[in-house]
Amino acid sequence: MANRLADEQSPYLLQHKDNPVDWYPWGEEAFEKAKKEDKPIFLSIGYSTCHWCHVMEEESFEDEEVAAILNHTFVPIKVDREERPDVDNIYMSVCQMMSGRGGWPLNVLLTPDRRPFYATTYLPKRGRMKRMGVMELAERVGELWADDRESLLADADKITGALKDASERAPDGSMPGTEVLTRAFDTLSNRFDEVKGGFGSQPKFPSPHNLLFLLREYDRTGDERALDMVTKTLDSMRLGGIFDHVGFGFHRYSTDRHWLLPHFEKMLYDQAMLMLAYTEAYQVTGNDRYAETATDIHRYLVRDMQSGEGGFFSAEDADSLTPEGEREEGAFYVWTTDELREVLDEDDADWVIEVFQARDGGNYADESTGKKTGGNILHLTRSLEEVAEEEGEDVGDLRRRWTRIRRRLLEVRDERPRPGLDDKILTDWNGLLIAALARAARVLPEGAPFRGSATDAASFLQQHMVQRGDDGSVRLRHRYRNGETAIHGHLDDYVFFGWGLIELYETTFDAGWLALAKELADAMLDRFEDDANGGFFFTADDAERLIVRPKEFYDGAMPSGNSAALILLVRLSRMTGVTRYAEAAERLRAAAGEQVRSQPAGFTGFLVGLYEALAPSREVVIAGDLDEPGTQAMIEVVRQRYMPGTVLLHRPPGEHPAIADVAPFTEMQTVIEKRPTAYVCHDFACQEPVQSAAELDKQLSG
Repeated sequence: MANRLADEQSPYLLQHKDNPVDWYPWGEEAFEKAKKEDKPIFLSIGYSTCHWCHVMEEESFEDEEVAAILNHTFVPIKVDREERPDVDNIYMSVCQMMSGRGGWPLNVLLTPDRRPFYATTYLPKRGRMKRMGVMELAERVGELWADDRESLLADADKITGALKDASERAPDGSMPGTEVLTRAFDTLSNRFDEVKGGFGSQPKFPSPHNLLFLLREYDRTGDERALDMVTKTLDSMRLGGIFDHVGFGFHRYSTDRHWLLPHFEKMLYDQAMLMLAYTEAYQVTGNDRYAETATDIHRYLVRDMQSGEGGFFSAEDADSLTPEGEREEGAFYVWTTDELREVLDEDDADWVIEVFQARDGGNYADESTGKKTGGNILHLTRSLEEVAEEEGEDVGDLRRRWTRIRRRLLEVRDERPRPGLDDKILTDWNGLLIAALARAARVLPEGAPFRGSATDAASFLQQHMVQRGDDGSVRLRHRYRNGETAIHGHLDDYVFFGWGLIELYETTFDAGWLALAKELADAMLDRFEDDANGGFFFTADDAERLIVRPKEFYDGAMPSGNSAALILLVRLSRMTGVTRYAEAAERLRAAAGEQVRSQPAGFTGFLVGLYEALAPSREVVIAGDLDEPGTQAMIEVVRQRYMPGTVLLHRPPGEHPAIADVAPFTEMQTVIEKRPTAYVCHDFACQEPVQSAAELDKQLSG
C-alpha cells in the first residue's frame, strides 16, 4: 500500500510513496504524532535527481527490516529540498555545523518540537567503512531516547542555540569595498588549476558566479589573468565530459579535475548560470565558441526541459535504466565502442572513437562502485578547429560532419530509457533562467529565440505564480506542477524573478516587466528584510514559523538570495531613480560586510552585486521609435559593450509613456527635433544629448 506521500505533488516524495517506511510529509500531522507517541523524528531530505538519494532508497527505505525499525523508533518525515528550501537551509546548516560537510541525502534526527540533535548525509543499511548504518543508528537512538534522553535534549538545545546566534548575529556595520574584490581575486588565482581550469582539484564544480566575478574584475583592473582564468575554465568545461556533446547542456559537476567524469544530473539553475557566464564571456572576447555554447544550452532546454505552458522543469536525473533493466548512473549518456560501430558507418565510428576519446574497455567508472562499465563518456581533448588543422581538413566540413553524426547519435540515444524528469516548475530557478535568456537575447548574434523563451517563461510565472491580495499587494508562489501552485514564495523567488524581469525589460523595453520587478522588490523589502540587523531573511514575516528564521549570505551552487538582492536593488535604483532601493542596498552591504571580509572568495555572487554598487553608475536612456533605424543603432552601441553597472532604458515618443510611471526621470527625456536621441548620465552627472550612434559610442568611451 502507498504511504502518506501518495497525495503529494513533489516527484521526489512520489518516488517514496510505495516505501514500507511510514513516511509523512512535513506538516502538523507528523509533529503531533511525534508529540503524542513521544517519539523523535527521522527527517530525510533529498531531491528527485539525486544519485545517492536513489542509492539510499534502494538499500534502506525499500527494505522491510529498515522500515520496521524506523517506524518503531521514529516518526519518519520526507522533504523535497527544492520544494522546501527553507527547511533544507536550516537542517543543512546543522549538518555542516556538526560534521563540517553537507550534501544529499540529508538525514537529521529531531525532537518532536523539531529541534535537531544529530545530522548526517548518506547512510548505508549497516555500518561499513567507518560509516554508521541506519540500523545501528536507529537502535542506538532508541536506547538513548528511552534511557538518556537528557543528553539528546541538551544536544538539541546547544545546536538550536547556535543556529539562532548565527541567524540573529548583529554585523559590525562596516562596508566592504574594493579591497574584498582584490582579496577574492587573489584567492581564486591561488586556487586556479592552470592545466584544466576551474578552482581546486576534485570534485570540481562549475561555480559560474566565480567566472562572472572574474569578468568584472577584468573590467575593473584590466588584469589579463582574470580573463585567462575565465576562458580556460569555460573552454575546458566545453571540451570535457561535463558537457553533453550529443544532447547539449551541462551535467552537475565533475568528479575528477579534468572535467571528464561528471555527476550526470542536469539542473536548471546550472544551465542558467552557465548560460550567463558563456554569454558574458562572448561579450567580452567576441569569441564565437562562447556564443555557440550558450546557444547549445538553450537548444537543450527548449527540447527537453520546457513545458508546453512556457515554464521550465527543474532537473533530469543522473540515473536511468540499462538495457538489462538495472538502474545505473550515466546509462543514458555513455557509449560502448561496439554501439558506436553498430549505429555509425565504419569511417564515422572510427573518427568519433578517435576524436572523442572512446576506448574498447570504456573510459567511465561508476561513482558508487568505482567499476568500469565498458561505457564511454564522449569528450574532446582539443577543439574541432584544432582537430581540423591537425588533420588538414576544412573546419566547416568537419563541423558539418560532426553535426550529422551527433544527430544520428541523438536519435539512437532517444530510444533508450530516459533519466527521470523532475517536472515541477520553480519560480526562483525560472527567474534565474529568464535573466540568462534575456541577457543572451540582446548580446548574442542570433538572439530572437532566447527572447521568445524568456518572454514565455516570464508570462508563465506572471500568470501562475503571481498572486495579488485585495489591497493589490503582490505575493509569489514557489512551485507549480500538474496545474497546481503551492508553497509561499521565499526570498529567492522574489529576487531571482525580479532579476529576470529587469533583464527582460532591457531586452524587450516592455515597461510592464520593470513595473512588476519594482513590485517584487517592494514586497521583498516589506516582508523579508531584517529590520534589526540588516540583510534579508529567507522566509517572509508571515511564513511558517521554523525553529529559526534563516538568513544566508554564502554563495553555494548559485548565488544566495542576499547576493541576488544586492544585484536587484542596485540596478533597480539606477533604472527607476527610487532612493529606497539604493538605501536598502547600502544596508545590505553593511549587513554582509563582516562575513564577506572574512572569506571574500566564498561570496563571489555577492561581489558581482558589490562591483556594480561600487562601479561608476551609468544610466542610458534612448528616446525614439523602436522601428527607427537610428534608435536601433544607438541601442546596439550600448548592447555590444560589456559595461556592468550600466542600465539602459527606452523612452518611446509621445506624452507620458508607460516607462514614465516606472522611471519618472524619463518623462522629460524625449526625442529632439523628431530624431532619436540618447541621454547618458554618468556617476550622477548628465551629459549633452546625442543623436547618432557614433556620438553615443564616443560618450560611452569617455
